[in-house]
Amino acid sequence: MTEPARVIAVDGPAAAGKGTLARRLAAHLGFAYLDTGLLYRAVGMRTIETGAEAGDAEAAEQAARALTPDDLGRTDLRGDEAAGTASQVAAIPGVRAALLDFQRAFANGPPDGAPGAVLDGRDIGTVVCPEAALKLFVTASVEVRAARRLNELRQRGLEAIHSRVLRDMKGRDARDSNRAVAPLEPVEDAVVIDTSNLDAEAVFAKALEILQARNPFG
Repeated sequence: MTEPARVIAVDGPAAAGKGTLARRLAAHLGFAYLDTGLLYRAVGMRTIETGAEAGDAEAAEQAARALTPDDLGRTDLRGDEAAGTASQVAAIPGVRAALLDFQRAFANGPPDGAPGAVLDGRDIGTVVCPEAALKLFVTASVEVRAARRLNELRQRGLEAIHSRVLRDMKGRDARDSNRAVAPLEPVEDAVVIDTSNLDAEAVFAKALEILQARNPFG
């Protein structure tokens, strides 16, 4: 399958900063933006609301097939419960297959007449849009990412313990990296951006440098 040229794929683990970067790139270029992680979070939450476990393949696949754009507007998709269910349903081949068409349709036909699309997730450059014009892999050390997530949770008024956040993040990394289907890893032609020692402004500036140097859209 050949993807449209005007697509940027932004992949990476949780709390590396890929979502912040992807949103800023989309706004800067006037492209449409899709946080594909929300798809899996929404499927995970729909699955457990049926009374099934998030890892129940049959229930998760049914939830994925029933997913609608309205589900992405749920207010509980940014919480830890949704994040935990997302990494479980994302390991189910049937769920990934059900959501693949949704993501490719967005990339091929960005909404509202946008001239291109920025998608962030964990397998955009490897599976969803392998022919994307630019592929970025945003990462950071697990310790830095856990500290960021802890700070985020506390800013939202939620109680959180560093050791538990770190343990949960390591577990999620292991599931995402070792799953049989579309494991989390940088594709060969991706540009890796390590944000461990960079703030959001520095990450955005680095991405703009890469855009200018590569000039993927002519």
